[in-house]
Amino acid sequence: MKMTTEWIHRHFPSARGVASESIEIKNVFTDTRKKTDKGLFVPIRGDRFDGHEFLKDAIEGGAVAALWDEKIDVPSYVPNDFPLFFVDDTIIGLQQLAHVYRKEVNPKVIGVTGSNGKTTTKDFVDAVLAPSFKTHKTDGNFNNHIGLPLTILAMPASTEVLVLEMGMNHFGEIENLSFIAEPDFAVITNIGESHIEFLGSREGIAQAKSEILAGLRDGGTLLLDGDEPLLAPLHTREGVVSCGFDQKNECFLSNIQMSGSTTTFTINDGESYSIHLLGKHNVKNASFAIVIGKALGMDPSDIQQGLNEMTLTGMRFELIEGKNGAHIVNDAYNASPTSMRASIEVIKDLNQYSRKILILGDIFELGAQSEEMHRSVAPSIDSSIDVLITVGDESAVIAEEVKKHHEDLDVYSYSTKEDVSAVVQPMLQQDTIVLLKASRLMAFESFVEEFTD
Repeated sequence: MKMTTEWIHRHFPSARGVASESIEIKNVFTDTRKKTDKGLFVPIRGDRFDGHEFLKDAIEGGAVAALWDEKIDVPSYVPNDFPLFFVDDTIIGLQQLAHVYRKEVNPKVIGVTGSNGKTTTKDFVDAVLAPSFKTHKTDGNFNNHIGLPLTILAMPASTEVLVLEMGMNHFGEIENLSFIAEPDFAVITNIGESHIEFLGSREGIAQAKSEILAGLRDGGTLLLDGDEPLLAPLHTREGVVSCGFDQKNECFLSNIQMSGSTTTFTINDGESYSIHLLGKHNVKNASFAIVIGKALGMDPSDIQQGLNEMTLTGMRFELIEGKNGAHIVNDAYNASPTSMRASIEVIKDLNQYSRKILILGDIFELGAQSEEMHRSVAPSIDSSIDVLITVGDESAVIAEEVKKHHEDLDVYSYSTKEDVSAVVQPMLQQDTIVLLKASRLMAFESFVEEFTD
């Protein structure tokens, strides 16, 4: 189908201008700073801004129509023939439009949520399916109540598989996204501690992630982390596939070997696969994509081809060559205690390096449990690590705890990043690997420029 103003008018009959004419809509946008071509402008009202004030910029930038809050007067500069579709709330209108478009295009929809690994899993799923299907996936962090509908509305009408990442901070948000998307496959990658400040506990996080079931289509499949006890109540549902390292899982993962930048593994039906990423946690992320690929009729060889061609969204366990032949693992996109421990475990298993350096930063949104959660990272750090550097007031407790148990380990703790480079630069040698891990706001990617040529 081709999106036109006439098609939108059928779903939003309250309108003005030439709304009933078949004016082509090539894209839907909310940011007037970016030029567009034949766009539908959706003005968003926030706490500190109102997109309705930028309609003139939108028109000058290429908008040929717009949604409009019916409670706001139409500015006098708007041409009489310019199509405006009146809604009670423009965000809800955007979501409704995306839902209708999803149903009309009618691709297979895969929804991915979880505390950690959802972006990597989304990338795996898209990579596996792309050689066999016309796919469209969430770009960047467009995974919330505005980004997800924009992602849906950006998919070509020929899309056969739509891969949607679903993020949240509070209860009810994943439920809303699931109703908009109506997934055929829903994935819960794991339960960590992200957003525990708002959700109270890991049990609360599990409840919030399970909201993805709200819009799951009849006969749909739920894939989940089978090693997570908090998801155990979901195992009794029909259409559930558990993936993990315990033999009880339907997709049982074993024989995990890491070499260079590649991890190989076996699933319980005897098939072996490899991914160009390190770590057991990434094996589990890949397993969700493998199960979906097989469910859609793909052969193992085609699935492996897709895994080989995967392009990872940036700053997620990127292995980069640093100065003097050292290697830097840029895992700085975000962090939780669970993902930080997982990354440390990967570094510990890389036996080809004789010196291992951890640079860990603050983890945010942990609320009153912040000290306890940061301290929980320390037991993962043992004598197989040579140097620990923490940056920030919150992560200092990791250094404090490690010092108690490992006197032979060099431990540094800084409030800010400024002094770190001077300490690390002399350590960068052929046999050294450095892990960068912290919450997004710590901007640890700045270290990559300092530690590489």
